[in-house]
Amino acid sequence: MPVKKYSPVTPGTRFRVGLDYSGVTNDAPEKSLLAPMTRSGGRNHDGKMTMRQIGGGHKRRYRIIDFKRDKENIPGKVKSIQYDPNRSAFIALLVYADGEKRYIIAPDKLNVGDVVQSGKGVEPTVGNAMYLSEIPLGASIHAIEMTPGKGAALARSAGTFGTLMGKEGRYAIVKLPSREVRRILATCKATIGATSNPDHGLTVVGKAGRNRWKGKRPRVRGVAMNPVDHPMGGGEGRASGGHPRSRTGIMAKGQKTRNKKKHSTKLIITKRKTKKR
Repeated sequence: MPVKKYSPVTPGTRFRVGLDYSGVTNDAPEKSLLAPMTRSGGRNHDGKMTMRQIGGGHKRRYRIIDFKRDKENIPGKVKSIQYDPNRSAFIALLVYADGEKRYIIAPDKLNVGDVVQSGKGVEPTVGNAMYLSEIPLGASIHAIEMTPGKGAALARSAGTFGTLMGKEGRYAIVKLPSREVRRILATCKATIGATSNPDHGLTVVGKAGRNRWKGKRPRVRGVAMNPVDHPMGGGEGRASGGHPRSRTGIMAKGQKTRNKKKHSTKLIITKRKTKKR
C-alpha cells in the first residue's frame, strides 16, 4: 500500500507521512466480533502509577481475531479488509460456508472475494493456514504457532513473515523476522504469505498530538533528569550520563537479559542478536 505526503497547511502536516488506505475496503467493524477494552492509565489496583508514559487516548474496541484457525476444511470467503486500531496489520473478515464470521490477520495481496481454508490437505496459497509439516520449503509464512493449538504467536505485525528453511524429524526449521533461526514443532500451524500493510514503518506521525490520541504520554530522556531521578542524570551541560541503563538501573545496549535456563533455548539454532547480519 503506497504512502502519501500531506501539504504543509498546518505545522502538524508539514512532515506527516501517512497511508492512503487504498487496501481497506470497509470502515464499519463486525459488531458480533467486538469486545470492550478498558484502560488502566498505567495504574495498578491501588491507583498507583506503575507504568510511565501511558494515559489518555481515543476509546477503542477490541476485534476478536481467530489466531487458532481451527475451523478446518471449511472454505471462508473474504468479505472485507478492515483497519484495526489495536494492531499494525490490517484484518480480514471471513464468512464461512456455514455462515460463521471470523476475523483473521490479513495477508498481503489478499483481496475481497478470495477463498481461504485451513487444515490438512489444503493448497499452499496466500491466506491458507497449514501445518508446518505440509508447507513447502522456502515458503513465506506468518501467524506462526509456537505451541500446537495455542494460536499464532510469531510474525503477526505489519509486513512481517518467516521462511520455512527445512524439516528435521518432528521439528520444522523456521527463520523468523528477527533473523533468529529456530526449531518449531511440525504440528504447529502457520499461514501462507506475509502480513499486510508492509509500508507501516514508512509513516511519520507529524505531531505530538497524534501520539496522545494513541494513549502515549511524553517521555523524558534520562540524561535530561537530575541524578536523584535517573542513573544517567546530572552533570554539567550536555553530559553523556555514563553507561546507558534504565531508570531502575538495568543495563541497556548489550547486556544479555535472556534466562540461561529457559527451556526453549535448545530449540534456537541461530540467535537473533548476532554480529554478522
